[in-house]
Amino acid sequence: MNGFHWKFTDLLGSFASRDANRVNTLYFPLCNDYPLMASITPDLHGDLKSGFNSFLLEPVSRLGLSNLKSSRNFWLYLNKNTVWSATGVSHNRKLQEKDEFLLEAGLLWQQTSRKNRFTGLSAKITSFIPATKEPVEIMFVEISNISGRTIKFTPTAAIPVYARSANNLHDHRHVTSLLNRVERQKSGVVVTPTLYFDESGHKNNTLSYFVLGIDKEARHPEQIFTSQEDFCADDSDLEWPRAVIDNLPAPKNAAQGKEVLAGLRFKEKTLAPGKSCSFTILMGICAKKNQIPALLKKFDREEKVRKSLRLTRKFWQEKSDKLQVKTADPLFDNWLRWVNIQPDLRKIFGCSFLPDFDYGRGGRGWRDLWQDCLSLILTHPRLTRKLLINNFKGVRIDGSNATIIGQAAGEFIADRNNITRIWMDHGIWPLLSIQLYINQSADLKILLEKTTYFRDPQLWRSRKKDSSWKPACGNKLKDKNNRAYRGTLLEHILIQHLVQFFNVGRHNHIRLENADWNDGLDMAFADGESVAFTAMYAHNLSALSEIILRLPVKNISLLKELTILLDTTRINPVDYSSYKAKLKNLERYFRETESRVSGKTVLLSKEKLARDLKIKSDWITKNIRKKEWVKPGFFNGYYDNRKRRFEGVIGGRVRMTLSGQAFPIISGIADARQVKTIFHNASRYLRCAKFGGFRLNSDFGSQQQDLGRAFSFVYGDKENGAFFSHMAIIFAYALYQRRFIREAYQVIDSIYRMAVDTQTSKTYPCLPEYFDAGGRGMYSYLTGSASWFIFTLLTQVFGIKGEFGDLVIEPKLTTQQFNRAKTLSLKTVFAERNLEVSFTNRRKKGVTDYMLEKLVLNGRVFPAGKNPYRITIPRKTFLKITNRKSNKLEVILI
Repeated sequence: MNGFHWKFTDLLGSFASRDANRVNTLYFPLCNDYPLMASITPDLHGDLKSGFNSFLLEPVSRLGLSNLKSSRNFWLYLNKNTVWSATGVSHNRKLQEKDEFLLEAGLLWQQTSRKNRFTGLSAKITSFIPATKEPVEIMFVEISNISGRTIKFTPTAAIPVYARSANNLHDHRHVTSLLNRVERQKSGVVVTPTLYFDESGHKNNTLSYFVLGIDKEARHPEQIFTSQEDFCADDSDLEWPRAVIDNLPAPKNAAQGKEVLAGLRFKEKTLAPGKSCSFTILMGICAKKNQIPALLKKFDREEKVRKSLRLTRKFWQEKSDKLQVKTADPLFDNWLRWVNIQPDLRKIFGCSFLPDFDYGRGGRGWRDLWQDCLSLILTHPRLTRKLLINNFKGVRIDGSNATIIGQAAGEFIADRNNITRIWMDHGIWPLLSIQLYINQSADLKILLEKTTYFRDPQLWRSRKKDSSWKPACGNKLKDKNNRAYRGTLLEHILIQHLVQFFNVGRHNHIRLENADWNDGLDMAFADGESVAFTAMYAHNLSALSEIILRLPVKNISLLKELTILLDTTRINPVDYSSYKAKLKNLERYFRETESRVSGKTVLLSKEKLARDLKIKSDWITKNIRKKEWVKPGFFNGYYDNRKRRFEGVIGGRVRMTLSGQAFPIISGIADARQVKTIFHNASRYLRCAKFGGFRLNSDFGSQQQDLGRAFSFVYGDKENGAFFSHMAIIFAYALYQRRFIREAYQVIDSIYRMAVDTQTSKTYPCLPEYFDAGGRGMYSYLTGSASWFIFTLLTQVFGIKGEFGDLVIEPKLTTQQFNRAKTLSLKTVFAERNLEVSFTNRRKKGVTDYMLEKLVLNGRVFPAGKNPYRITIPRKTFLKITNRKSNKLEVILI
């Protein structure tokens, strides 16, 4: 292969490629928020599902995309010697190699075109899932005569129907086929299995899977095959099916209890030169079988399909419009449109419903829930208020939380696969999201809203289990009077942080437990510690202290038991230098809240509460500064399960992690000199010389089974030294925040450059989760990196952000970003007002050279003040001189 390339074809994120069909691992997402979710390749492989237990097309992994014989196919029988697949999936390689291929795609639709001069035909197949929430994937097929002669052919759509849980791919595959009940309708095939197969307790199936088809004149298929057995016979397969190559008739009766195939054969077509015909194939999953005819009627005319496609494109376009930029690099501007919709894709797909499914059985995790809110909070914070309050229902009274989030509001699950695990970083993310929300909205009162706590058998952060708890007890924490206890959001956040302050290991840093952000650090439950995220807890405790002082109340109502952890408000505070004393205090709290809480509350002045948190934050800061700066000049981020320091020069080899540096920088624990040294060493030990990106860690040269599985992976891939977008962006954010702007730009630019280097990354336009040792983009679309990229770009690079509701402008643009342009611009939203912002740098000064001269908002001038790098517009002033529809903000740099 000579390479892979795509190019944008408009300014709306649409792109085209003539060689996408030569990359076996490429896939594209299709979805709506029904949810119906699909993956689709250039040759229409991929799957279609509404959940883990309801796949219409067979579940497929990244590597299985090219190996799987099951795919959406559309066959044209011209004569016994010429049978052509309009999708390119055929054993007749000599004929298919004559195809001229083109892929065109956009937000969120795919169109493949094939011209075959030998057959004299061209095929254009458009695939999308309507944004109007109909539970169908539409496959619109247009066949044209590109020759100078009249051509006859018999068309047959061939869609294998899996119709069951992904569990049954290798578990009871044959037995579950016996459950299939097939109904042959005028327009296609409907499959309604009798049971949802589960040996722990079978359930009646309520879903119907269907494949329907009509032609341009709304005529039904003439013949319908219902099983792969009938379609392929014993001596062929789905890439060269006997029913097609011999043009055999379909059996009279629908086959029952077989592997289902919807083979829809239409009447023979005769096309004169230049003429075309079309076919609409609907694939869907429905809870009520009697709704299927109405779904067909919605799309039974070509004009209806085209209208639905226009609405779908508009729907996703509006989502991508939430942040529009116009820089000196149009490629970046268009690429960002795809990054913009990735948080929405993860809300729908979770982390595991595209072919890179290493994250299990579907659903989003706790961390994903909060980080995916970042981009929505930036644009429409008021829309997230209810969502944020609801999310806190997943917090346990021991400071841990449910880790899987269901589709319904307030639906939380202890963990995937019923495995008890505790991530020590999970308390970090809710405050970051709430803080952003408050800064954008000025809504401090959200912290005083009340909600429930999550309850299940886990106690003491999974170190104990309540054998008396049963699902019938409900998943809400109760008080002594058997009533569901409700605490403020502030109380939830305090518990998440105060428990962790006391939950320390031998070196007085917070216990690593089953992992922190890096899931691969999962083998140090007993004695591992995460210095990296202890630094971030210090940051949060300090930030929370400042927020509390701004609350519009004098006293804070808190659960009585929580005062155990607010020890500086008592007569005898805990000796923080003694990790044993801290653990003893924590165990007292755990005992008091073990199965129920008192329900009693106390009032504490906000000054006392804020002071307690600041004391704790300062103690962590001093402890890390004193103990964890190591040679040759960076912070140690971890202790392993044998209580050994993990980073520094060990055995003559430099060990360094990116997370171990990012969070001390964000928290302010690293001083300016140390930040400079850290970046120098990160460039030396973590930067990939070939691709320019920053790796998660240096090569430790051996397995580290006292810390985690990550180091058993090959170096340069996944959590062991990959060019990991997520942590690299957090590292960039940290550097921007501390005004190491040129350094930060190097980090964030390396990610973008890698993503659009298609010959190496081999991905469609998007931000992958990481790049492997060869530079290939992995885990496309579904990554928290996208939210962090948007968050960093808007609040740090362009410097448009809120501060307790006021608008702050603090740009950190570099000379490279202006390039040949004197002005950069973007469209965004603040305080529910649309903003068009321009940045003018007439002299093209570098970031350390320019200062803010003034802002001009709708004609009103705001001159620079004492700080030459930022200007604040008070919220009341901003709302007074703006409107909801259109506002212009000019940022003049000198």
